[in-house]
Amino acid sequence: MKHPETPATLFLRKHGVAHSDHLYTYEEHGGTQVSARELNVPEHAVVKTLVMEDEAGHPLIVLMHGNLKVSTKELARQMGCKKISPCKPEVAQRHTGFMVGGTSPFGTRKALPIYLEKSILDLSLIYINGGRRGYLVGVHPHDLLRLLSPTVVEVGLK
Repeated sequence: MKHPETPATLFLRKHGVAHSDHLYTYEEHGGTQVSARELNVPEHAVVKTLVMEDEAGHPLIVLMHGNLKVSTKELARQMGCKKISPCKPEVAQRHTGFMVGGTSPFGTRKALPIYLEKSILDLSLIYINGGRRGYLVGVHPHDLLRLLSPTVVEVGLK
């Protein structure tokens, strides 16, 4: 099966990052529960790419374990701003160039500040969106540090 060419895979190749390709049947609103089930991996190892914005409407990306939520209150505190909230799907798509459900932190249309949940770095391998719905790539979490220069935060909630 041919693997998709996306801005994300082009970005990974350009930076010489080894990754595995994982295609699965996308389910609307299925989220990381579906991708983890389809790939037969722990949901904790599936990393969500969440597009959010601060009170001034400045976009940012949060990378979070699939089985955790983001404490937007704690993130705002750690960032030194008043409020963080999720972007509307059409706004997220405009900032990243990816459809919601297929958002990757790699190869976004605009360079956005990225916040990475610290415990993701404890995993040996993560599965993160490859730039389209139903497609994850497996990468080493430390490649996120090298490629994305994220701010490491602790904002995960059960």
